[in-house]
Amino acid sequence: MDTVLVTGGAGFIGSNFVRLILATTRSKVVVVDKLTYAGSRLNLEAYERDPRFKFIEADIADLAAMKAAFAEHRPGWVVNFAAETHVDRSIDSPADFIHTNVMGTFVLLEQARALYRAASDADKKSFRFLHVSTDEVYGSLGPSGMFTEETPYSPRSPYSSSKAGADHLVSAYFHTYGLPAIITNCSNNYGPYQFPEKLIPLMILNALEGKKLPIYGDGGNIRDWLYVEDHCEAILIALEQGRPGEKYNIGGGNER
Repeated sequence: MDTVLVTGGAGFIGSNFVRLILATTRSKVVVVDKLTYAGSRLNLEAYERDPRFKFIEADIADLAAMKAAFAEHRPGWVVNFAAETHVDRSIDSPADFIHTNVMGTFVLLEQARALYRAASDADKKSFRFLHVSTDEVYGSLGPSGMFTEETPYSPRSPYSSSKAGADHLVSAYFHTYGLPAIITNCSNNYGPYQFPEKLIPLMILNALEGKKLPIYGDGGNIRDWLYVEDHCEAILIALEQGRPGEKYNIGGGNER
């Protein structure tokens, strides 16, 4: 793929994906990120002088900025990592989550649809829009103890509701407009460049500083943990081999 546009590419998972693409392919990578609390150009400083790397500081919900980015770079793949992601923050500031996760995804879909409609037959064949989502759209685990791609959505927070809304938009653009879109839903990630408020880095930092380790609920909750580089490799496989219109759950298979 000549050009991959990665939104949220300065964040935790996005920056790991950028590193994977630059290390394993010949593609040019265009990162779009508005550099909120969870994104930093320091995550990508090793590539600042790489001729295959381009950084655009912008909000994905900014229509003019996204029109300009798509027109200039004409990506063959669009991978949407950009999102407000913290459940507690969504309770305090739900409007931010609707703005980025729903409206931002809509703006990206519209630009991708326009680009796809004008593309050659050869470019249409390889074009992909991949939306990175979360298993939190499914709600609480049922009796089976696991989610599948057929699990009904049951979001329980402004965060998961905004991601569920974005998922449905992406699916609608496949069914309505024929946009070759794919959705991935992942479990909890951990690994390099993770924001320190997340559970595993928080526990490590608290332990090192002799602070109490927070327990959520009664301590019996089940979580599946996925190493971020494994997640990124799975996303690349979905781009290369996945079927447009499908949804793929990505997990580590190591609950608890």
